[in-house]
Amino acid sequence: MSFDSQALDTDTDSREYDDVSEDGNDEDMIDEQFADAQVPTESAYFRKLQKKLRRQVSWAIRDFNMIEDGDVVMVCVSGGKDSYTLLDILLLLKRIAPIHFDIVAVNLDQKQPGYPEDILPAYLNEQGIAHYILEKDTYSIVKSVVPEGKTYCSACSRLRRGSLYGFAKQIGATKIALGHHRDDMLATFFLNLFHGGALKSMPPKLLSDDKQNMLIRPLAYVEEKDIIEYAKLKEFPIIPCNLCGSQTNLQRAIINDMLREWDDAHPQRLASIFKAMQNVAPSQLADRELFDFETLSLDRDNDERLFEGDNIQAGQTDSLAEIGLPVSPRTQTFNPKFASDKPYSTETDKAAQNERKAQKIPTINPVI
Repeated sequence: MSFDSQALDTDTDSREYDDVSEDGNDEDMIDEQFADAQVPTESAYFRKLQKKLRRQVSWAIRDFNMIEDGDVVMVCVSGGKDSYTLLDILLLLKRIAPIHFDIVAVNLDQKQPGYPEDILPAYLNEQGIAHYILEKDTYSIVKSVVPEGKTYCSACSRLRRGSLYGFAKQIGATKIALGHHRDDMLATFFLNLFHGGALKSMPPKLLSDDKQNMLIRPLAYVEEKDIIEYAKLKEFPIIPCNLCGSQTNLQRAIINDMLREWDDAHPQRLASIFKAMQNVAPSQLADRELFDFETLSLDRDNDERLFEGDNIQAGQTDSLAEIGLPVSPRTQTFNPKFASDKPYSTETDKAAQNERKAQKIPTINPVI
């Protein structure tokens, strides 16, 4: 059985960006949103927003065959708005989906100083969600291997990813669900474009390099602003990331600001860019590995298409003849509406042009 959305309507080069924290943890923006008046989750507004997210997630699952019957989906939960929303929507879909799949939440406690390690287990226990809390001091490793002034994101994500990959195989999870959303995918695209020299992003579905794990991003169609609003209405206990979130001048933050400005000024621009990521024309780019430019060859037929115009002036006819090119190529009428039996005359054209100028309707000076 497939994941039918209709039934739900009721390792790479270090210069390339491929993985970030699945929550983005833009603490300032979340705090600003949470400062607004609270809206009960029973409201019509909440139900409409939840239905929108449910549809978008189910569409992504269907389009990329993310979840199949019998899957054990390991949802990586960091305590940010994105992973909370992902877990919540997947649990909702699990109850109404036409297929059976299991969900287990997994959190990696990276032993960052001041990390509130009791918040997430308390939430998961309260909701009755099967989960694991993995403890591993990757914080000290990241701090020791990353030079002063450099960003932690790349090293942190690789350490975290390696731990989660191994654990997913250990417990028999068939899919690893990450909370990256549409805006994360767009930001990664521009990071690679501006700084990585690659035309790549985060795919909605990815087989790990060793082919041992399958990653899925069910929030691929979901906009960040909807996740922010949903997290606010659900009152998720957000845990900020104090490792990378405390760093200034992160390129990803700069790109995110650019995307928000675009979204405010041109609401359809981000949707168009994301659509372009799904509509790639390899022959219109310049990747020799992706498209075989070298063996391109002509396959002309014998039909002759004459130049559509008034005249062809051939200069240096001796040289043209020497090359083997026609000295007097023929022409055909460009538009029959303007066809004329009269010979081409510059003087006639000038007279007609002067006549048109004489018949021009005079304009009235509004000042006068």
